[in-house]
Order: sequence, then C-alpha cells, then structure tokens
Amino acid sequence: MKKTALVTGASTGIGYEIAKLAAADGYDLILVARNLKKLNQVKKELESKGASVEVLAADLGDPKSPKKIFDFSKKKKAIVDLLVNNAGFGSNGKFSKLDLKEEMEMIQVNVSALVELTHLFLKDMVDRRSGKILNVASTAAFQPGPMMTNYYATKAYVLSFSEGLAEEVRKEGVTVCCLCPGPTQTEFFERAGVSKSPLLNSALVPKMTPAEVAKIGYEGVKSGRVVVISGIANRILAQSIRITPRFLVRKIAKFLNSGA
Repeated sequence: MKKTALVTGASTGIGYEIAKLAAADGYDLILVARNLKKLNQVKKELESKGASVEVLAADLGDPKSPKKIFDFSKKKKAIVDLLVNNAGFGSNGKFSKLDLKEEMEMIQVNVSALVELTHLFLKDMVDRRSGKILNVASTAAFQPGPMMTNYYATKAYVLSFSEGLAEEVRKEGVTVCCLCPGPTQTEFFERAGVSKSPLLNSALVPKMTPAEVAKIGYEGVKSGRVVVISGIANRILAQSIRITPRFLVRKIAKFLNSGA
C-alpha cells in the first residue's frame, strides 16, 4: 500500500509547496487547512498531475482537531509515513495589550496541536520502524522576540521538542526534522501585523520564496537532518546569537519586530 504524506497548513505557502514536492515523490496526500475552497483547488491541481489527494478542513485552534485529523487518516486507511506540522501563526505588539484569546489560540496551533499530532502518528511509525516528521519552526526559535514574545516562545518550544524527539527515535527508524525559515514570502506577516517591520525591509536578510524554503525542509527531512535553517544569511544570523550578549539580542529583536 502506498505511503501517505499528511500536511497541515497545506492550502498556501510553505505547506502547499511541500505538498507538491511530496506528490512528485509519489506520496498519496492528506491535506489539512481551514479553507476548504483553497484545499479543493490544491486537490484539483495535484490530481491533474496524477496524485491521490484527500482534503480535510480543520482549524487547529480547536483542541479537538488533532484527533479529528488522526481519525480521518485511519478512516481512509492511510499509512502516514510523512507528517508535516506546518500550520502556525504569529501576532505583533506588547503582550499586555494583545488579545489573550488569540494568544492562547496561538499556543494551541503552534505548540499543542503539533505535539498531539506528533504523538498520535508517532506510535505507528515506531511500530513500523519507518516514518518522517517535519516540524516547521522559525529562526525566531533561536532568541527571545520582544513585540512578538509569545510567537517566538512557541517556535523555541517546537525547536527544542523536535531536537529532543529526534534523538529519542534515532534508532527506531523515524526521522524528526525541524525546519527554521527566516522571512518568507507568505501571508504570515500580514496576519501577524508586521508587514512594515525593519526585518522585512532589510537587504541583509532577503525574503525567500515558499518554494525555496519548502525544498530545503523537504530535502532535510529526507536526508535525516535534525535542524535545517533556510538560507545562508539566516544560518549566519542564527549562529551569531550564540556569541552576542543576551541584552543586545533582545534589543535588536525588539527593533526588528517594531514598525508594524
């Protein structure tokens, strides 16, 4: 029976591009996102190229969604050999003034849903001694981020969780990879309210396309890498955090996240 790639946040951006790469590799697909109309458009596009595609509209802000997704895959008798936890969002502003409900929903989507989906699908992977998990974090994972404090914290969790889990399952036939993109040309920044920030308008860190980032992450998980940072500039910046005084890291991050 053919193996399946399950991708969350698959209707646009990095998730959509990873879905195309998995389809080209011969995977059957289960694509998950909130927007059913966009999912069906992607389904039609990929099926026209010979892929087998199932879609499920689910909001990962709902705590019931991870189990719903898992049950859907079981109903379809899918062998999920590649799990891509891509769905996520951010917000901008002083934490005390941001909407608490939205901040808690961010933790649900970026962290809780990712952890639950990983746990649900990991057991079968370990039992089969075969499987790959690609968790999408961010270069935000490497430092605190004033003015986007909660978002940076969620991505730090994803990075730490992925690295720890990768070592746990290293000899059990399962690969866990954490993709850490820098600024990418997606809808993320408009939703987060940071489209005018200095970070996005800096020539030092050019925005990459979702296709470029997806290819780096997809090749990373296939090759068994644990942490993948997209782009040379982003890799340099992520490593520079190690030798930069923490007080300065905080101040620079606050400047880069301002100007919304």
